[in-house]
Amino acid sequence: MDCIFCDILSGKRNGHFLYQDANHVAFLDKYPIDVGHSLVVPKEHHERITDMAPNSVGDLFIVVQKVAKAVLSATGADAFSLGQNNGKAAKQIIPHVHVHIIPRYNHKGTIWTKRSISDDGELAQLAKKIKDII
Repeated sequence: MDCIFCDILSGKRNGHFLYQDANHVAFLDKYPIDVGHSLVVPKEHHERITDMAPNSVGDLFIVVQKVAKAVLSATGADAFSLGQNNGKAAKQIIPHVHVHIIPRYNHKGTIWTKRSISDDGELAQLAKKIKDII
């Protein structure tokens, strides 16, 4: 199986990690919609959330809440959006369950489709700041 998130989990690809426990990781999105855009990912590979056991879905969202609080605090964002897509028709790009935490800022408005590429230095600094809060 060729999965970018599994490669990040195994260390084959770089990730700017924010959080890790026995079953989950959180890291910054490489192509963020806005500053602090993060992903919470179960370590066990499932393509869709409907493939997961119900208690595993609940555990995933416990981590989402924890990471979202830290992202808000570290970035000074005014709010956040959550995104979770299942299948190609839903615009799921990576076929591994993940939840997007997208910080929102009053002065910028809400844009869903615009993404930018941050450099590794910016991502490393922000990842450390959020990780220290968690």
